[in-house]
Amino acid sequence: MSFLFTVGTLVVVLGVLIFVHELGHFLAAKWAGIRVHRFALGIGAPIPGLSFRRGDTEYSICWLPIGGYVKMASREEAAAAGGLEGAVPDGRPVEPGEYFESKSLRARMVVILAGVTMNALFAFVAYTGLAAKNGEQIDPVTTVGGVTVDSLPAGAEALATLQPGDRIVDINGTAVASWNAVVDEIVSSSGDSVTIALADGRTVVLQIHRAALTDRVGAALALVPLHQPMVLSIQPGRAGDRAGLEPGDTVLAVSGVALTRWDELVARIRASAGTSLAFQVGRAEGRREIVVTPDSVVEGGVTVGKVGVVFQPAIAYASRPYGFGEAVSVGFRATIASSTQIVRTVQGLLSARISSREVGGPILIGQMAAQTARLGFDAFIGFMALISVNLAVLNLLPIPVLDGGQFVFLLAEGVVRRPLSVAVRERLTQVGLVLLLLLMVLAFSNDIRRLLGW
Repeated sequence: MSFLFTVGTLVVVLGVLIFVHELGHFLAAKWAGIRVHRFALGIGAPIPGLSFRRGDTEYSICWLPIGGYVKMASREEAAAAGGLEGAVPDGRPVEPGEYFESKSLRARMVVILAGVTMNALFAFVAYTGLAAKNGEQIDPVTTVGGVTVDSLPAGAEALATLQPGDRIVDINGTAVASWNAVVDEIVSSSGDSVTIALADGRTVVLQIHRAALTDRVGAALALVPLHQPMVLSIQPGRAGDRAGLEPGDTVLAVSGVALTRWDELVARIRASAGTSLAFQVGRAEGRREIVVTPDSVVEGGVTVGKVGVVFQPAIAYASRPYGFGEAVSVGFRATIASSTQIVRTVQGLLSARISSREVGGPILIGQMAAQTARLGFDAFIGFMALISVNLAVLNLLPIPVLDGGQFVFLLAEGVVRRPLSVAVRERLTQVGLVLLLLLMVLAFSNDIRRLLGW
């Protein structure tokens, strides 16, 4: 069932975003007066029974469920493109003014860039809608609760010197007033390093280049804000219920030891099977002490303590609704920030600051889509917006089979005042196709390695 859910969410994400991308090319071609032979999802020949014609255009779903295409009338039917896009469907003869090559250079540039523009517009609308719906959710804490030392990336070792209670006031010269800002500045700030200033005057420097985005994210996630654990729910009849814990209780200390993170509490409980623990909890009516004796439960041949309670960090989010103008501004900034991070990821891969093992393909996208779908509608739409920006940026790479490569051909035509020869473009397109296939092989092999735990 989980496999079907993953496949289903992958189909939704890629299906919608590929449709949006190709719709951009289609609408721009119609605007320019170019004959569109086929609007297709997938590549290759159309699947019989899953195609229909309206006017001069055939709308199809094709055999290979990767990408899509808009087949326009062209005097230069390239062999490589023909193999990917299938044969031209029958129809009335193409008028001389309906060919792609018959249009002005500016019109052809608009058609080529329309796909990535639609992907960026989709992300902008999604981010704007989420901002208008949810407003601003701020975690107003800048105090460190702890550091996950065993997951620190290279260059972030200095974070291990931070102690619970250290308060962050400034990162790379920018004052921070929330944990949101702490994470954003560590991940997104410019420069070849990250300087974190603390309230007591100390500074911590992370030697992580801005292009090493994976390491920047890893460093930000290794920092845990100061949030005491709170009781979310209790199983009736279990140890927590018998002791008198209630939903909403904030656990401040256990047997005299103050807590700064919910995972510390979980670890303490698991290590205390059958041993009484004195919970100091905070409630609306004040603090009180509750003695809890974890039940002994065998997991994987090891006896651990459990109390039948689900804990979560006690976060007092500050919420502020956005007006329409603010939501639009937030959506625009989020789109720019997403595209900037993806560009930096590509830079990191090209400079070897990010390992090629980080490249993911459809399997990874499907897994992440399923995870975000389980978190709710907002998380799923936010993920789709991010992937849409990803498609836009990657399609702008100057690889001939991608939109960016085709745009470079048009730029060259504008410079030399004539199109590049068909032979040169076909040869470059074949090289680009090989590069794209190699990238796909890398992505799929990485996905399979992750599935197999290699």
